[in-house]
Amino acid sequence: MSDKDEQLRELFLAEASDQYDELNTLITRLEKNHKDREVIEAIFRITHTLKANAAAMGFDAIGKLSHLLEDIFSVLKKEEMTMTSSLCDTLFKAIDKIGELLEGIRTGQKVSYRGLQVRLKVILEKNNNPHKFIPTTTTKEETNVASQKEEKDEKRKEEITDVKQEEKPPKVEEKKISSPSKEVKKEAHPTASLPQDSGTNHNMALSDRIQVPIDKLDVLMNLVSELAIEKDRIITNSNRLGRNEFTRLYRITSDLQYSVMGVRLVQIDVLFHKFHRIVRDVAALEHKEVELVLEGTDIEIDRNVLQTISDSMIHLVRNAVSHGIEDEVDRQKSGKQETARITLRARNEKEYVAIDVEDNGKGINPEVIRRKAIEKQLDPPEYVGMLSDKDVIKYIFEPGFSSADKVTAVSGRGVGMDVVKKGVESIGGKVFIHSELGKGTKFTLLLPSSMAVKNALLFIVNDAEFAIPLSYTEAVTSVERKQIYKVANGLMTLYQDRTIPVIFLDDLFSCEKKEQLYHKKLMHQSFDQSTEVISLNVIVVAVEDTFVGLVVDKLLQQKEIIEKPLSKPLDTVPFVSGATILGSGNVCLVLDIPDITDFLLKPKLKMTAVV
Repeated sequence: MSDKDEQLRELFLAEASDQYDELNTLITRLEKNHKDREVIEAIFRITHTLKANAAAMGFDAIGKLSHLLEDIFSVLKKEEMTMTSSLCDTLFKAIDKIGELLEGIRTGQKVSYRGLQVRLKVILEKNNNPHKFIPTTTTKEETNVASQKEEKDEKRKEEITDVKQEEKPPKVEEKKISSPSKEVKKEAHPTASLPQDSGTNHNMALSDRIQVPIDKLDVLMNLVSELAIEKDRIITNSNRLGRNEFTRLYRITSDLQYSVMGVRLVQIDVLFHKFHRIVRDVAALEHKEVELVLEGTDIEIDRNVLQTISDSMIHLVRNAVSHGIEDEVDRQKSGKQETARITLRARNEKEYVAIDVEDNGKGINPEVIRRKAIEKQLDPPEYVGMLSDKDVIKYIFEPGFSSADKVTAVSGRGVGMDVVKKGVESIGGKVFIHSELGKGTKFTLLLPSSMAVKNALLFIVNDAEFAIPLSYTEAVTSVERKQIYKVANGLMTLYQDRTIPVIFLDDLFSCEKKEQLYHKKLMHQSFDQSTEVISLNVIVVAVEDTFVGLVVDKLLQQKEIIEKPLSKPLDTVPFVSGATILGSGNVCLVLDIPDITDFLLKPKLKMTAVV
């Protein structure tokens, strides 16, 4: 395939992926209102365009299915056919098949489609010649039988056709491919992976392409031009430069950096609109009536952040439908409307983007969570009994934890919420839960708006430089040594009238083996050796509502860093999330604060509970 053909193929896949997403959203709307003419006409236009583009590229399977869908919606437009729930189910399967065919083009995998093609033909034939079909109640069964029979009869033909298509390169008619205007096409929406019949195994993968408006590229190009000019000026006048001469260079490079970051930003509706189909499928499987409400869809966020949290969002939404929403009988007893509501809300909070996943269901019962935590022996019963309701609810983030009494296609396997927490924290985000029994639950994801640059606090421990993301930094303070107390095997101090644990990072990093981390006197080593020190530098970090004091040798500065993950075999090193290179050329490790707090608190709390 020539470079030009490959470009046209990528353009087709980008547009077809957008159309696939839009068809899923529109048919979900049509299922709720069968007479929505605006939706019917929109689907008709999309299938017409998809048919023409697929035919021009030589993708006959997509072209044939799109043509049949176009014919069906043409009949619906003329009100010569009535939309039914059964027809909606078949349309969803047809859209799913188009998604599989698109994925097949990318991977080279063959996808069978003729059975569904026959089913759509039968629907059209039944509408055009109703007397040929008896009685209407058995039409669906007849359709399935006909589909299976013809699919078997044509299986050999399909294989022969596939071979011929491989030998014959697809026709390329550039004039028939609709192209975007005033934008550089870089695939605006993520490409959904293959939907499953159960409607529960949805995965989301954002492609490597996004839409970039021309004006953003113009700004980027102008800044690059300025930077090249400024570089030449500095080289020419290097002997006569003073410190102030670098001010303009610093400004240009900063503007260039943030412009590049701006190109990576996408509106969050890229992700949000995919959940119409997921909510519909899971609600149908659970026999519940659920509507999805989207708010703040114009908020912009880094495309890589969306890619990272897509799995977390799927788990949260599926759990909201499965666990959060009551069945119809329970909602009636509670005096609630039969149709439940799930809200996806995005908003800006300072330098973060907050995403709420909220339902108006039954809420989380802390006593049920408490009982399950004891049954699974996650912690000693004495410790679990001491926890507040708010802290007990956090057990849902434990690996393998599930409050479901039975395993279904959606829930009960104990897989999901721990993935949410790890996924969000891996990018420096936080997860908060607010639940009110009988009224509903709200999960809030606090995410960095960009992964390209992080604000960090730099410090020194044992002559080595380290960094902590500012998103976890609560305060920097000086604490007198006499204000730090030994408690059991750890250290404690007061911070704003609350007792918080303290650890000398040098003690943590001096361990050569993993077993040494659990030595009883580990937390006391540096403290016992610092008898002549009057005050200590302490960084107070916060993970959710948990505060921890980290004692360091010297504080340096607040700085923007570009964090890179550690490659194998260093990717499994505890307490470290990545590394960055400083202006001095030194490598600086970035600490994993959630990992440190988990290590510091959990063993101590379990031990305290046992005592």
